[in-house]
Amino acid sequence: MMEGKGKIAIVTGGGRDIGRSISIKLAGLGYKVVLNYFNTPDKAEETLEMIKQAGGEAIAVKADLTQWDECFRLTEETLSAYGSEIHLLVNNAGGLVARKTLPEMDEEFWDFVMDLNLKSTFMMHKAVVPHMPKGSSIVNIASQAGRDGGGGGASAYATSKGAMMTFTRAMSKELGPQGIRVNAVCPGLIGTLFHDTFTPDATREAVAGKTPLRREGGPDEVADMVACLASSSASFVTGANVDINGGLAFS
Repeated sequence: MMEGKGKIAIVTGGGRDIGRSISIKLAGLGYKVVLNYFNTPDKAEETLEMIKQAGGEAIAVKADLTQWDECFRLTEETLSAYGSEIHLLVNNAGGLVARKTLPEMDEEFWDFVMDLNLKSTFMMHKAVVPHMPKGSSIVNIASQAGRDGGGGGASAYATSKGAMMTFTRAMSKELGPQGIRVNAVCPGLIGTLFHDTFTPDATREAVAGKTPLRREGGPDEVADMVACLASSSASFVTGANVDINGGLAFS
């Protein structure tokens, strides 16, 4: 079943890693995908080519989602390319930026992490929701760190993701009467550039060893959960923050 046939999806940070897997998955389900990127045009082009080779339809739009005007421009370019409605928004853009303890952090760093992960999610809701018809869906990419505080030096990131989870619940209540569902997924240790950059191999091995399934997760597994939450199979699910961590932590 082509669950997304005739529907439009925006995937922020959609060019690589988890965002790439989500973009490819949704295109395979028939969505016309607008994948947003900022710092990685080469990765975005690779993802576009992968989608097109598989017979899907997508465009890439560069936008800095820490900026109000850029969020609205991304939305307008989506509408210009594909029509008057947007049926799915996946807020995946974000990042740890750096591991910094309290003595190492300054106001500028704290504000940037909050803007990148939390404020961008708010602004994309603000820009896109007016164009979403009844039956639409939003899926936010939170993190296990939002539940457990994250690893060393990740307090700003963990706080932003915890706030995203609360924002998800709040928006599910506010937008539910409009027929718009809002959920989040909370990935744990997923094999991506994020952990290649910020998590030592020994730590990854130790975490995987403590996980009941005894391994890291993969980006495609997160994408499958996003697709499920966006689908009619989850038509009575909203306000959920779904763990995807191999059983390492429970909500």
